[in-house]
Amino acid sequence: MTPAQFIYLGLQNQEQIKEKLENAPDQAYEIGVVIGTYLPFILLVVFAYLMYYFIKKKKD
Repeated sequence: MTPAQFIYLGLQNQEQIKEKLENAPDQAYEIGVVIGTYLPFILLVVFAYLMYYFIKKKKD
């Protein structure tokens, strides 16, 4: 996947999120969409940091 395709998919996903938030039936649905959108990214970042930390610690 090229960087341009990755950026396009990110922007397209952002538009879908905005549309879901505009058409949300209530506040709880909006919170669920936000959590469902950002939680996988946050978990991926935490996992990558933990891998980096443990590999660096093992190397020393």
